[in-house]
Amino acid sequence: MQFRLEHRYRAEPAAVARAYASEALYAELGAGSKLAPPEVLERRDEAGLVVLRIRYRFVGELSSAVRAVLDPARLTWVDESTHDLAARTVAFRLVADHYADRFTCAGTYHFVADGTGTVRHTAAELKVRAPLVGAKIERVLVGDLSTHLAAEVGGVEANLAR
Repeated sequence: MQFRLEHRYRAEPAAVARAYASEALYAELGAGSKLAPPEVLERRDEAGLVVLRIRYRFVGELSSAVRAVLDPARLTWVDESTHDLAARTVAFRLVADHYADRFTCAGTYHFVADGTGTVRHTAAELKVRAPLVGAKIERVLVGDLSTHLAAEVGGVEANLAR
């Protein structure tokens, strides 16, 4: 399932892009409604790019249909991202710790000025390979991802205000 999302920030694009490349931001974001606090596994600078690896763990409720296919205790993944601060872009992929044969997600963020701050444009593709319920799970996951990314906005703005 291909999807596009937009989220708005009251800060300029370079500052928002730098915040997302900062290890400190993720410690401040804490837990989401369905996610445990993220764990930064790695941050390194490579020739003008920042590479981050961050582990997430799902802790929300799943429907019985989804639980029939997936064990909630095994829903962990690593967000591998490459941040180009000069271009204000991020390329990412989510790598499942379990179920890697059934789940893929990759995409990009672009931080663009909109006159009053920044718009983060997300373009990605998420695929769940599960007979009969794959498309339903994709819709739920995209909705959850959108909610999670929207919740980050306040955390990023608070980080930048400090």
